[in-house]
Amino acid sequence: MTAEQSETGTEPPPGCPAHEGGFPLHGPDLAEDPHAVYARLREQGVAVPVELSPGVPATLIVGYDAALDVLRDPTTFRKDPRGWQKTMPDDCPVLPMMMYRPNCRHADGSAHSRLRAAVTDSLARVDMFALRGYVEQAAGTLIARFAAKGVGDLVADYARALPLLVSNEMLGCPPEIGDRLVEGMSGIFDTVDARRSNEILRDAVVDLVRLKRAEPAQDITSWLAEHPVRLSDEEMLHQITTLLGAGTEPTQNLIVNGLRLLLSDARFAGDLSGGNLQVEDAIDEVLWTDPPMANFAMTYPVQDVDFAGVRLPKDQPVVISLAAANTDPALATDHREGNRAHLAWSAGPHTCPAQAHARLIASAAIEAVLDALPEMELAVPAGMLKWRPGPFHRALTALPVNFPPVAMPGGEIPPELLRRQSPTPVRAAAPREPRPATDWTSHAPDGLAAVLTAPRPPARRRGISRLFHRR
Repeated sequence: MTAEQSETGTEPPPGCPAHEGGFPLHGPDLAEDPHAVYARLREQGVAVPVELSPGVPATLIVGYDAALDVLRDPTTFRKDPRGWQKTMPDDCPVLPMMMYRPNCRHADGSAHSRLRAAVTDSLARVDMFALRGYVEQAAGTLIARFAAKGVGDLVADYARALPLLVSNEMLGCPPEIGDRLVEGMSGIFDTVDARRSNEILRDAVVDLVRLKRAEPAQDITSWLAEHPVRLSDEEMLHQITTLLGAGTEPTQNLIVNGLRLLLSDARFAGDLSGGNLQVEDAIDEVLWTDPPMANFAMTYPVQDVDFAGVRLPKDQPVVISLAAANTDPALATDHREGNRAHLAWSAGPHTCPAQAHARLIASAAIEAVLDALPEMELAVPAGMLKWRPGPFHRALTALPVNFPPVAMPGGEIPPELLRRQSPTPVRAAAPREPRPATDWTSHAPDGLAAVLTAPRPPARRRGISRLFHRR
C-alpha cells in the first residue's frame, strides 16, 4: 500500500493481500532460485499474495488449472488495468509495464477482437521462409564479429542485438528510431527509470507511425496502417509497442535460455549434430521450465471475487506465474518433448499471436550459433550464471562462452562500409499483392547496417533442419 492510497481513502480492505503482506517478487530471491520461491508459495495455495514492487500488492496464480480458469474467464478477469492504475503513483516502477494502452493486450470483448484482427492479419503477411533467411544472415554476421576471438558473451554480443534487428526489419524501422526503441523497451522491462523509458519508447514509436503513414512500405507497421479496421495513430502506437515488447526482450531471453540449456544440461550433452530434435526439445523445455516471461498475463477482477479459497479484490492485479503453473506438481508429467500444452504463450482469447514468429526466430538463432561455433562451451559453471532481477522476466545478465577461434568473413568492418546498404527484403506472404521491397539494412541500429551486408560463409548445418516449416 502506498502513502497516496492511504491519503486518498483507497486503502485495501481487510483480508486483502496488501494487509497481509505478500512475497516480494522484486527482490533477489526470485532471480536466484525461482523454483524454490514457487515451491514456497504453493504451500499457501494456488492464489498467493505477492508484491510486484514496493507498495504494489497483487495475487500470483501458481497452479496450472487455476491459471487456465483465470485466462479463460474474461468476463470475471478483465485485461483493462485502469481501475488499478488510478491508485498508483506516477513513479511506480511497474506502471509502464502494466499501465493501460489501447492495444489488444489491454482490451476486452469486441474492442479486443477488432485490435487483435489488425495484429494477426498483419503478422500473417510475413513470409516465414524469408524471415528465417533474414535471421540466419543477421545471426551469421553478428557471430562474425566475435568468432575470431575465441570468447564471447551470447547476451551482449548476440542475443540482445538479433531480436532488435529482426523486429526493426519486420516493422520497417530505420536505425535512428530503432536505437531509441530498444533503449525505452529495455528500461521498462528492467523497471529502472521506467517513467523516462516509457517516454523514450512512446516518442520513438510516434515517429515510426508518422514515417509509415507518409511513406508506406512492405512491413508490419504499414500493414497495420492500411488494415480495414482503420486504426488511429494512437492505436497504431500501442499495437506496435506491444509487438516490440513481445519481439525483443522475451525473444532474447528465449534464445539465451535455450542456449544455456543446450550448453549445460547433461540430457543435451554430446554431439548436437544428431538432428533437429535437440534444438526443438530445448526450446520446449525452456518454455515449460524457464519461460522468457515468468510472471505475466495480468488480469483485474471486475468485482471482489472468491477464487481458490482467496478473496480477490476488485481491480487488484491477478498475475499468472507462467513458470510456476508450467511446473505445477499436479501436472504429474516430465514429458515435455513436443508437448505444447505449456502456458508460456498464455491461454484463452489473449494467447500470444506471434508465437510462431518467436519460435522461428529463436530456433534459427540457436541453430546459427551452434553451426558456426560447434565446439562452444560455457566459460563458467552454469550455477555461477547471474539472472537479472525483476518480477516479470527470466533473463540472464550474461552467457559467457569459450570456443576455438573461427575465421569468418565479415568479422572486421572497414569504417568506410559502415553506411553501406543492400536490399534483402522480408517479403509479404502470398496471396497478398507485393509492395516495393524495403531496404532491410537501413533498419539496423547505427553501425550494424554494414555488419549485415558483410559476406558470410555457407552455414555448417550439422544436420539441423528448418524446424518450423513443418506443420
